Amino acid sequence: MDQKNGSSFTGFILMGFSDRPQLELVLFVVLLIFYIFTLLGNTTIIVLSQLDPHLHTPMYFFFSNLSFLDLCYTTSIVPQLLVNLRGTDKSISYGGCVVQLHISLGLGCTECILLVVMAFDRYAAVCKPLRYTVIMHPCLCALMASASWLIGFANSLLQTVLIFLLPLCGRNKLDHFLCEISPLLKLACVDTTVNESELFFVSVIILLVPVALIMFSYGQIVRAILRIKSAAGQRKAFGTCGSHLIVVSLYYGTGIFAYLQPSNNYSQDQSKFISLFYTIITPMINTLIYTLRNKDVKGAVKKVLWKDYEST
Repeated sequence: MDQKNGSSFTGFILMGFSDRPQLELVLFVVLLIFYIFTLLGNTTIIVLSQLDPHLHTPMYFFFSNLSFLDLCYTTSIVPQLLVNLRGTDKSISYGGCVVQLHISLGLGCTECILLVVMAFDRYAAVCKPLRYTVIMHPCLCALMASASWLIGFANSLLQTVLIFLLPLCGRNKLDHFLCEISPLLKLACVDTTVNESELFFVSVIILLVPVALIMFSYGQIVRAILRIKSAAGQRKAFGTCGSHLIVVSLYYGTGIFAYLQPSNNYSQDQSKFISLFYTIITPMINTLIYTLRNKDVKGAVKKVLWKDYEST
């Protein structure tokens, strides 16, 4: 077989769930509903964070950043997936695959780092309340958010270049519903041990190091909350941090399961459903957590709706 790189053919075939045609219609309907809720929920949080002056705080600045991330993340994956689920043409161009991998991976890595920044914000709010406005200065918030995006996309660029430098020998059937590193590695016709080791090392840094930092921050937060004598104050502090901790558990839990265990420990079908969870379901759940559990957001919604009602 002649060795050819990816540019020698027009694109890839995303096999997705084509071996289960009866499942494709169900997935199409469910994912479309989830995608609409994700779009509406995250857009609502972004708009409210701009409109309501009470939400012009570091916490909601990072919330709106996270919402924008989730919005872009699902949009980089779901429209292509919906087209593939309802059509016979399941192809994606070579350039489209490169772009999808780079953007989705960049956004995923950025979210990992941004969640650490949000944990630091909660640490400053609970453990250093008198110095909170000084510590979380708007310039520092913007700098930390920008650094999260820069590091996330720098790592994504590196991983994307390393993957697409591998010779694929004309293979173009990708056993997945999106362009992701693991299934792309399986198309390579050379030994990928070095790439797999490098991916594991980077995954440890991107996933486990942030988890350790977040757990340390929340350890300090819990100690500070337990020193609060007022029960109402404790409930408010736990409520403020609870939403973020739930999101952290969902996001890192699925990410660690997907990237930090040997691929032969689970089937390709399991891999696809894990990917569905952290690329589509988790962003929608994040929206529900930040809206339904957050009194400030619910209050902002009522004020905006009431203002619209009074103006009619």
